[in-house]
Amino acid sequence: MTLRDHINTTFHLAYPVMLSQLGQVSVGVADSMMVGQLGALPLAASSLGNSIFFVVMMFGIGISMGITPLVSKADGKGKSHRISRLFSHGLWINVIASLLMTGAVLGLSQGLHFLNQPEEVVILAVPYLLIITASLLPLMVFQTFKQMAEGLSQTRQAMFITIFANLVNVFLNWILIWGKFGFPEMGLNGAGLATLISRVLMMLMMGGYILLSPRYKRYQFKLTLPGASFPMISRILKIGIPTGFQFIFEVSAFSTAAIMMGWIGVNALAGHQIALNLASISYMMATGLATAGMIRVSNQVGKGDMKAMRQAGLVVFGMVVVFMFASALIFFAFRYFLPSLYIDDPEVIALSASLLVIAGLFQLSDGVQAVGLGVLRGLEDVKVPTIATLLAYWALGLPLGYFLAFNLGMGAHGIWYGLLIGLTITAAVLLYRFLSLSKKRMEEKPKISSPISIT
Repeated sequence: MTLRDHINTTFHLAYPVMLSQLGQVSVGVADSMMVGQLGALPLAASSLGNSIFFVVMMFGIGISMGITPLVSKADGKGKSHRISRLFSHGLWINVIASLLMTGAVLGLSQGLHFLNQPEEVVILAVPYLLIITASLLPLMVFQTFKQMAEGLSQTRQAMFITIFANLVNVFLNWILIWGKFGFPEMGLNGAGLATLISRVLMMLMMGGYILLSPRYKRYQFKLTLPGASFPMISRILKIGIPTGFQFIFEVSAFSTAAIMMGWIGVNALAGHQIALNLASISYMMATGLATAGMIRVSNQVGKGDMKAMRQAGLVVFGMVVVFMFASALIFFAFRYFLPSLYIDDPEVIALSASLLVIAGLFQLSDGVQAVGLGVLRGLEDVKVPTIATLLAYWALGLPLGYFLAFNLGMGAHGIWYGLLIGLTITAAVLLYRFLSLSKKRMEEKPKISSPISIT
Protein backbone atom coordinates (compact mmCIF):
# COMPACT_ATOMS: atom_id res chain seq x y z
CA MET A 1 0.00 0.00 0.00
CA THR A 2 1.17 3.53 -0.73
CA LEU A 3 1.08 6.32 1.82
CA ARG A 4 -2.01 7.70 0.06
CA ASP A 5 -3.71 4.29 0.28
CA HIS A 6 -3.04 4.11 4.01
CA ILE A 7 -4.36 7.63 4.60
CA ASN A 8 -7.49 7.07 2.49
CA THR A 9 -8.30 3.73 4.13
CA THR A 10 -7.73 5.11 7.63
CA PHE A 11 -9.70 8.28 6.93
CA HIS A 12 -12.74 6.41 5.62
CA LEU A 13 -12.67 4.21 8.71
CA ALA A 14 -11.98 7.09 11.08
CA TYR A 15 -14.31 9.93 10.09
CA PRO A 16 -17.57 8.08 10.91
CA VAL A 17 -16.10 7.00 14.27
CA MET A 18 -14.92 10.56 14.92
CA LEU A 19 -18.37 11.95 14.19
CA SER A 20 -19.95 9.18 16.25
CA GLN A 21 -17.63 9.96 19.17
CA LEU A 22 -18.36 13.64 18.68
CA GLY A 23 -22.06 12.82 18.88
CA GLN A 24 -21.46 10.93 22.14
CA VAL A 25 -19.59 13.77 23.79
CA SER A 26 -21.97 16.33 22.30
CA VAL A 27 -24.66 14.96 24.60
CA GLY A 28 -22.60 16.28 27.51
CA VAL A 29 -21.68 19.46 25.63
CA ALA A 30 -25.33 20.22 24.84
CA ASP A 31 -26.32 19.51 28.43
CA SER A 32 -23.60 21.82 29.78
CA MET A 33 -24.46 24.63 27.35
CA MET A 34 -28.16 24.49 28.12
CA VAL A 35 -27.74 23.94 31.86
CA GLY A 36 -25.25 26.82 31.89
CA GLN A 37 -28.10 29.12 30.97
CA LEU A 38 -29.60 28.32 34.38
CA GLY A 39 -26.51 29.73 36.16
CA ALA A 40 -23.16 28.75 37.66
CA LEU A 41 -24.70 26.62 40.44
CA PRO A 42 -26.55 24.11 38.19
CA LEU A 43 -23.50 24.02 35.88
CA ALA A 44 -21.24 23.17 38.84
CA ALA A 45 -23.69 20.46 39.95
CA SER A 46 -23.67 19.06 36.40
CA SER A 47 -19.85 19.06 36.51
CA LEU A 48 -19.78 17.17 39.80
CA GLY A 49 -22.35 14.58 38.70
CA ASN A 50 -20.72 14.04 35.32
CA SER A 51 -17.29 13.75 36.94
CA ILE A 52 -18.48 10.65 38.81
CA PHE A 53 -20.60 9.21 36.01
CA PHE A 54 -18.07 9.79 33.24
CA VAL A 55 -15.41 7.72 35.04
CA VAL A 56 -17.76 4.75 35.33
CA MET A 57 -19.12 5.18 31.80
CA MET A 58 -15.64 5.27 30.26
CA PHE A 59 -14.69 2.09 32.13
CA GLY A 60 -17.73 0.43 30.58
CA ILE A 61 -16.84 1.71 27.11
CA GLY A 62 -13.34 0.33 27.65
CA ILE A 63 -14.74 -3.11 28.49
CA SER A 64 -16.90 -3.04 25.35
CA MET A 65 -13.83 -2.25 23.23
CA GLY A 66 -12.42 -5.68 24.03
CA ILE A 67 -14.68 -6.97 21.25
CA THR A 68 -13.38 -4.83 18.40
CA PRO A 69 -9.77 -5.99 17.84
CA LEU A 70 -10.81 -9.64 18.21
CA VAL A 71 -13.61 -9.21 15.64
CA SER A 72 -11.26 -7.34 13.29
CA LYS A 73 -8.61 -10.04 13.63
CA ALA A 74 -11.20 -12.79 12.99
CA ASP A 75 -12.43 -10.83 9.98
CA GLY A 76 -8.86 -10.72 8.64
CA LYS A 77 -8.78 -14.51 8.91
CA GLY A 78 -12.28 -14.91 7.39
CA LYS A 79 -13.80 -16.63 10.47
CA SER A 80 -17.47 -15.53 10.46
CA HIS A 81 -18.64 -18.10 13.04
CA ARG A 82 -16.08 -16.79 15.54
CA ILE A 83 -17.35 -13.26 14.95
CA SER A 84 -20.88 -14.37 15.84
CA ARG A 85 -19.68 -15.97 19.07
CA LEU A 86 -17.61 -12.92 19.97
CA PHE A 87 -20.76 -10.79 19.62
CA SER A 88 -22.87 -13.03 21.89
CA HIS A 89 -20.20 -13.24 24.56
CA GLY A 90 -19.51 -9.51 24.36
CA LEU A 91 -23.20 -8.66 24.73
CA TRP A 92 -23.62 -10.52 28.01
CA ILE A 93 -20.30 -9.31 29.36
CA ASN A 94 -21.48 -5.73 28.71
CA VAL A 95 -24.96 -6.28 30.21
CA ILE A 96 -23.51 -7.72 33.42
CA ALA A 97 -20.88 -4.96 33.54
CA SER A 98 -23.56 -2.28 33.19
CA LEU A 99 -25.49 -3.68 36.17
CA LEU A 100 -22.36 -3.81 38.31
CA MET A 101 -21.44 -0.25 37.32
CA THR A 102 -24.95 0.98 38.12
CA GLY A 103 -24.61 -0.45 41.62
CA ALA A 104 -21.21 1.22 41.98
CA VAL A 105 -22.60 4.66 41.05
CA LEU A 106 -25.52 4.24 43.43
CA GLY A 107 -23.02 3.64 46.21
CA LEU A 108 -20.78 6.53 45.17
CA SER A 109 -23.71 8.93 45.01
CA GLN A 110 -24.22 8.55 48.75
CA GLY A 111 -20.66 9.73 49.38
CA LEU A 112 -20.76 13.06 47.52
CA HIS A 113 -21.37 14.86 50.81
CA PHE A 114 -17.92 13.75 52.01
CA LEU A 115 -15.98 15.25 49.08
CA ASN A 116 -15.81 18.71 50.65
CA GLN A 117 -17.94 20.22 47.88
CA PRO A 118 -20.34 23.15 48.33
CA GLU A 119 -23.50 21.70 49.89
CA GLU A 120 -25.82 23.48 47.46
CA VAL A 121 -23.92 21.84 44.56
CA VAL A 122 -24.24 18.35 46.08
CA ILE A 123 -28.00 18.73 46.65
CA LEU A 124 -28.52 19.43 42.93
CA ALA A 125 -25.98 16.87 41.71
CA VAL A 126 -27.29 13.69 43.41
CA PRO A 127 -30.69 13.33 41.66
CA TYR A 128 -29.13 14.31 38.31
CA LEU A 129 -26.45 11.63 38.77
CA LEU A 130 -29.03 8.96 39.55
CA ILE A 131 -31.03 9.78 36.40
CA ILE A 132 -28.07 9.59 34.00
CA THR A 133 -26.85 6.39 35.70
CA ALA A 134 -30.01 4.67 34.45
CA SER A 135 -28.62 5.15 30.91
CA LEU A 136 -25.69 2.77 31.53
CA LEU A 137 -27.56 -0.39 30.48
CA PRO A 138 -28.85 0.92 27.11
CA LEU A 139 -25.48 2.58 26.47
CA MET A 140 -23.56 -0.67 27.01
CA VAL A 141 -25.92 -2.64 24.76
CA PHE A 142 -25.49 0.03 22.09
CA GLN A 143 -21.72 -0.24 22.53
CA THR A 144 -21.86 -3.98 21.88
CA PHE A 145 -23.48 -3.50 18.49
CA LYS A 146 -21.25 -0.52 17.70
CA GLN A 147 -17.95 -2.19 18.57
CA MET A 148 -18.86 -5.33 16.67
CA ALA A 149 -19.74 -3.33 13.54
CA GLU A 150 -16.53 -1.31 13.82
CA GLY A 151 -14.53 -4.53 14.09
CA LEU A 152 -15.97 -5.42 10.68
CA SER A 153 -14.83 -1.99 9.39
CA GLN A 154 -18.46 -0.80 9.23
CA THR A 155 -18.32 2.55 11.01
CA ARG A 156 -20.97 4.73 9.36
CA GLN A 157 -24.12 3.25 10.93
CA ALA A 158 -23.21 4.23 14.49
CA MET A 159 -22.32 7.70 13.22
CA PHE A 160 -25.78 8.36 11.75
CA ILE A 161 -27.59 6.92 14.77
CA THR A 162 -25.49 8.83 17.31
CA ILE A 163 -25.92 12.15 15.51
CA PHE A 164 -29.69 11.63 15.25
CA ALA A 165 -29.97 10.69 18.93
CA ASN A 166 -27.95 13.77 19.88
CA LEU A 167 -30.40 16.01 18.02
CA VAL A 168 -33.21 14.30 19.91
CA ASN A 169 -31.34 14.95 23.16
CA VAL A 170 -31.04 18.68 22.41
CA PHE A 171 -34.73 18.90 21.58
CA LEU A 172 -35.71 17.04 24.76
CA ASN A 173 -33.37 19.28 26.77
CA TRP A 174 -35.28 22.30 25.53
CA ILE A 175 -38.61 20.70 26.44
CA LEU A 176 -37.69 19.23 29.83
CA ILE A 177 -35.29 21.85 31.23
CA TRP A 178 -37.65 24.76 30.66
CA GLY A 179 -41.00 22.92 30.62
CA LYS A 180 -42.23 23.39 27.06
CA PHE A 181 -45.44 21.89 25.55
CA GLY A 182 -47.03 21.47 28.97
CA PHE A 183 -44.18 19.43 30.50
CA PRO A 184 -43.02 20.40 34.01
CA GLU A 185 -39.95 22.64 34.27
CA MET A 186 -37.33 20.14 35.51
CA GLY A 187 -34.11 22.19 35.26
CA LEU A 188 -30.95 20.09 35.63
CA ASN A 189 -32.91 16.87 36.09
CA GLY A 190 -34.59 17.49 32.74
CA ALA A 191 -31.19 17.39 31.06
CA GLY A 192 -30.49 14.04 32.74
CA LEU A 193 -33.82 12.58 31.60
CA ALA A 194 -33.20 13.75 28.03
CA THR A 195 -29.82 11.97 28.06
CA LEU A 196 -31.46 8.75 29.30
CA ILE A 197 -34.14 8.80 26.59
CA SER A 198 -31.63 9.51 23.81
CA ARG A 199 -29.43 6.56 24.86
CA VAL A 200 -32.39 4.17 24.92
CA LEU A 201 -33.16 5.36 21.38
CA MET A 202 -29.54 4.72 20.31
CA MET A 203 -29.69 1.17 21.63
CA LEU A 204 -32.95 0.37 19.84
CA MET A 205 -31.87 1.84 16.51
CA MET A 206 -28.39 0.28 16.42
CA GLY A 207 -29.62 -3.09 17.62
CA GLY A 208 -32.50 -3.11 15.15
CA TYR A 209 -30.19 -2.28 12.26
CA ILE A 210 -27.59 -4.95 13.07
CA LEU A 211 -30.12 -7.71 13.72
CA LEU A 212 -32.35 -6.98 10.71
CA SER A 213 -29.90 -5.79 8.04
CA PRO A 214 -29.11 -8.28 5.22
CA ARG A 215 -25.47 -7.12 5.43
CA TYR A 216 -25.01 -9.01 8.72
CA LYS A 217 -27.29 -11.98 8.00
CA ARG A 218 -24.45 -14.42 7.37
CA TYR A 219 -23.10 -13.92 10.89
CA GLN A 220 -26.39 -15.12 12.48
CA PHE A 221 -26.05 -12.89 15.54
CA LYS A 222 -27.93 -14.14 18.61
CA LEU A 223 -28.91 -12.30 21.77
CA THR A 224 -28.67 -15.53 23.76
CA LEU A 225 -25.45 -17.21 24.86
CA PRO A 226 -25.65 -20.96 24.21
CA GLY A 227 -22.49 -22.82 25.23
CA ALA A 228 -20.54 -20.06 26.91
CA SER A 229 -16.80 -20.28 26.20
CA PHE A 230 -14.76 -19.20 29.21
CA PRO A 231 -11.55 -18.90 27.13
CA MET A 232 -13.40 -16.48 24.84
CA ILE A 233 -14.78 -14.53 27.82
CA SER A 234 -11.27 -14.38 29.23
CA ARG A 235 -9.85 -13.18 25.89
CA ILE A 236 -12.38 -10.33 25.67
CA LEU A 237 -11.87 -9.30 29.28
CA LYS A 238 -8.07 -9.44 28.99
CA ILE A 239 -8.37 -6.61 26.48
CA GLY A 240 -11.51 -4.92 27.79
CA ILE A 241 -10.70 -4.61 31.51
CA PRO A 242 -7.22 -3.06 31.05
CA THR A 243 -8.70 -0.78 28.39
CA GLY A 244 -11.37 0.25 30.89
CA PHE A 245 -8.70 1.00 33.47
CA GLN A 246 -6.77 3.04 30.91
CA PHE A 247 -9.85 5.20 30.47
CA ILE A 248 -10.43 5.30 34.24
CA PHE A 249 -6.92 6.48 35.04
CA GLU A 250 -7.18 9.35 32.57
CA VAL A 251 -10.81 10.33 33.09
CA SER A 252 -10.65 9.94 36.88
CA ALA A 253 -7.60 12.21 36.87
CA PHE A 254 -9.71 14.95 35.28
CA SER A 255 -12.61 14.11 37.62
CA THR A 256 -10.31 14.41 40.62
CA ALA A 257 -9.15 17.70 39.16
CA ALA A 258 -12.81 18.78 39.17
CA ILE A 259 -13.06 17.88 42.86
CA MET A 260 -9.94 19.96 43.59
CA MET A 261 -11.51 22.80 41.60
CA GLY A 262 -14.47 22.59 43.95
CA TRP A 263 -12.10 23.24 46.84
CA ILE A 264 -11.18 26.51 45.14
CA GLY A 265 -14.79 27.59 44.55
CA VAL A 266 -17.94 27.37 42.41
CA ASN A 267 -16.55 29.61 39.64
CA ALA A 268 -13.37 27.54 39.39
CA LEU A 269 -15.43 24.35 39.08
CA ALA A 270 -17.71 25.89 36.44
CA GLY A 271 -14.73 27.24 34.46
CA HIS A 272 -13.02 23.86 34.62
CA GLN A 273 -16.19 22.16 33.37
CA ILE A 274 -16.44 24.45 30.35
CA ALA A 275 -12.77 24.12 29.35
CA LEU A 276 -12.79 20.36 29.91
CA ASN A 277 -16.04 20.03 27.96
CA LEU A 278 -14.45 21.76 24.97
CA ALA A 279 -11.19 19.77 25.25
CA SER A 280 -13.21 16.55 25.37
CA ILE A 281 -14.55 17.29 21.88
CA SER A 282 -11.12 17.12 20.25
CA TYR A 283 -10.12 14.21 22.50
CA MET A 284 -13.12 12.08 21.58
CA MET A 285 -12.51 12.78 17.90
CA ALA A 286 -8.89 11.72 18.41
CA THR A 287 -10.20 8.47 19.87
CA GLY A 288 -12.03 8.03 16.56
CA LEU A 289 -8.65 7.99 14.85
CA ALA A 290 -7.41 5.66 17.59
CA THR A 291 -10.27 3.25 16.85
CA ALA A 292 -9.42 3.32 13.15
CA GLY A 293 -5.80 2.60 14.05
CA MET A 294 -6.86 -0.31 16.25
CA ILE A 295 -8.98 -1.77 13.44
CA ARG A 296 -6.24 -1.35 10.83
CA VAL A 297 -3.52 -2.83 13.04
CA SER A 298 -5.54 -5.83 14.27
CA ASN A 299 -6.84 -6.58 10.77
CA GLN A 300 -3.32 -6.64 9.35
CA VAL A 301 -2.22 -8.89 12.22
CA GLY A 302 -5.06 -11.25 11.25
CA LYS A 303 -3.77 -11.25 7.68
CA GLY A 304 -0.21 -11.84 8.90
CA ASP A 305 1.19 -8.71 7.24
CA MET A 306 3.34 -7.12 9.94
CA LYS A 307 4.97 -4.52 7.70
CA ALA A 308 1.56 -3.15 6.68
CA MET A 309 0.56 -3.25 10.36
CA ARG A 310 3.46 -0.98 11.31
CA GLN A 311 2.82 1.35 8.39
CA ALA A 312 -0.87 1.64 9.27
CA GLY A 313 -0.04 2.55 12.87
CA LEU A 314 2.50 5.20 11.93
CA VAL A 315 0.07 6.81 9.48
CA VAL A 316 -2.54 7.18 12.24
CA PHE A 317 0.01 8.86 14.51
CA GLY A 318 0.76 11.36 11.75
CA MET A 319 -2.92 12.04 11.10
CA VAL A 320 -3.72 12.71 14.76
CA VAL A 321 -0.82 15.16 15.09
CA VAL A 322 -2.21 17.22 12.19
CA PHE A 323 -5.75 17.12 13.58
CA MET A 324 -4.82 18.05 17.15
CA PHE A 325 -2.57 20.88 15.99
CA ALA A 326 -5.58 22.38 14.20
CA SER A 327 -7.64 21.94 17.41
CA ALA A 328 -4.98 23.79 19.41
CA LEU A 329 -5.11 26.74 17.02
CA ILE A 330 -8.91 26.90 17.41
CA PHE A 331 -8.63 26.91 21.22
CA PHE A 332 -6.06 29.70 21.13
CA ALA A 333 -7.98 31.85 18.63
CA PHE A 334 -11.48 31.47 20.15
CA ARG A 335 -10.66 31.07 23.84
CA TYR A 336 -13.02 33.87 24.89
CA PHE A 337 -15.81 33.19 22.42
CA LEU A 338 -16.23 29.45 23.09
CA PRO A 339 -16.89 29.78 26.87
CA SER A 340 -19.48 32.49 26.15
CA LEU A 341 -21.59 29.79 24.47
CA TYR A 342 -22.00 28.16 27.88
CA ILE A 343 -22.43 31.04 30.31
CA ASP A 344 -22.47 34.86 30.51
CA ASP A 345 -20.57 35.19 33.81
CA PRO A 346 -17.43 37.30 33.01
CA GLU A 347 -15.31 35.68 35.75
CA VAL A 348 -16.11 32.14 34.62
CA ILE A 349 -15.47 33.06 30.97
CA ALA A 350 -12.08 34.61 31.81
CA LEU A 351 -10.98 31.54 33.79
CA SER A 352 -12.19 29.17 31.07
CA ALA A 353 -10.29 31.16 28.45
CA SER A 354 -7.03 30.89 30.39
CA LEU A 355 -7.55 27.14 30.86
CA LEU A 356 -8.19 26.74 27.13
CA VAL A 357 -4.67 28.06 26.49
CA ILE A 358 -3.30 25.16 28.57
CA ALA A 359 -5.72 22.79 26.81
CA GLY A 360 -4.27 23.95 23.50
CA LEU A 361 -0.79 23.10 24.75
CA PHE A 362 -1.70 19.50 25.55
CA GLN A 363 -3.65 18.79 22.37
CA LEU A 364 -0.75 17.05 20.61
CA SER A 365 0.09 14.95 23.68
CA ASP A 366 -3.58 14.05 24.16
CA GLY A 367 -3.94 12.92 20.55
CA VAL A 368 -0.72 10.90 20.47
CA GLN A 369 -1.51 9.08 23.70
CA ALA A 370 -5.07 8.29 22.51
CA VAL A 371 -3.78 6.81 19.24
CA GLY A 372 -0.97 5.03 21.10
CA LEU A 373 -3.49 3.24 23.28
CA GLY A 374 -5.57 2.36 20.20
CA VAL A 375 -2.84 0.88 18.00
CA LEU A 376 -1.34 -1.05 20.92
CA ARG A 377 -4.82 -2.42 21.66
CA GLY A 378 -4.84 -3.65 18.06
CA LEU A 379 -1.72 -5.63 18.97
CA GLU A 380 -3.53 -6.88 22.11
CA ASP A 381 -0.86 -5.08 24.15
CA VAL A 382 -2.73 -3.55 27.08
CA LYS A 383 -0.84 -4.26 30.31
CA VAL A 384 2.19 -1.98 29.82
CA PRO A 385 0.06 0.93 28.47
CA THR A 386 -2.27 0.58 31.46
CA ILE A 387 0.63 0.79 33.92
CA ALA A 388 2.13 3.74 32.03
CA THR A 389 -1.20 5.58 32.17
CA LEU A 390 -1.58 4.92 35.91
CA LEU A 391 1.90 6.20 36.76
CA ALA A 392 1.79 9.25 34.49
CA TYR A 393 -1.48 10.58 35.91
CA TRP A 394 -1.64 9.37 39.48
CA ALA A 395 2.04 9.18 40.45
CA LEU A 396 3.03 12.43 38.73
CA GLY A 397 0.30 14.51 37.03
CA LEU A 398 -2.22 14.89 39.87
CA PRO A 399 0.27 15.19 42.77
CA LEU A 400 2.19 17.79 40.79
CA GLY A 401 -1.05 19.61 39.94
CA TYR A 402 -2.02 19.67 43.63
CA PHE A 403 1.43 21.00 44.59
CA LEU A 404 1.32 23.73 41.95
CA ALA A 405 -2.26 24.72 42.77
CA PHE A 406 -2.22 24.77 46.57
CA ASN A 407 1.42 24.90 47.65
CA LEU A 408 2.68 27.34 45.04
CA GLY A 409 -0.61 29.25 44.86
CA MET A 410 -1.21 28.77 41.11
CA GLY A 411 -4.85 27.80 41.69
CA ALA A 412 -6.83 26.30 38.80
CA HIS A 413 -3.96 26.75 36.35
CA GLY A 414 -1.60 24.67 38.50
CA ILE A 415 -4.00 21.71 38.40
CA TRP A 416 -4.12 21.85 34.61
CA TYR A 417 -0.33 22.18 34.26
CA GLY A 418 0.02 18.96 36.24
CA LEU A 419 -2.38 17.21 33.86
CA LEU A 420 -0.45 18.59 30.89
CA ILE A 421 2.75 16.98 32.16
CA GLY A 422 0.97 13.65 32.77
CA LEU A 423 -0.43 13.63 29.22
CA THR A 424 2.95 14.44 27.67
CA ILE A 425 4.76 11.62 29.48
CA THR A 426 2.04 9.11 28.57
CA ALA A 427 2.22 10.10 24.89
CA ALA A 428 6.00 9.66 24.76
CA VAL A 429 5.91 6.24 26.43
CA LEU A 430 3.12 4.89 24.20
CA LEU A 431 4.72 6.11 20.97
CA TYR A 432 8.01 4.45 21.94
CA ARG A 433 6.14 1.26 22.90
CA PHE A 434 4.45 1.00 19.49
CA LEU A 435 7.66 1.72 17.59
CA SER A 436 9.62 -0.95 19.44
CA LEU A 437 6.86 -3.58 19.58
CA SER A 438 5.79 -3.23 15.94
CA LYS A 439 9.42 -3.45 14.82
CA LYS A 440 9.87 -6.60 16.88
CA ARG A 441 6.72 -8.18 15.41
CA MET A 442 7.82 -7.28 11.89
CA GLU A 443 11.23 -8.89 12.40
CA GLU A 444 9.75 -12.01 13.98
CA LYS A 445 7.23 -12.67 11.18
CA PRO A 446 8.44 -11.02 7.98
CA LYS A 447 5.84 -10.95 5.21
CA ILE A 448 6.06 -9.78 1.61
CA SER A 449 4.65 -6.27 1.49
CA SER A 450 5.30 -3.47 -0.92
CA PRO A 451 7.11 -0.58 0.78
CA ILE A 452 5.26 2.62 1.48
CA SER A 453 5.75 5.24 -1.18
CA ILE A 454 4.48 8.74 -1.73
CA THR A 455 2.43 8.99 -4.92
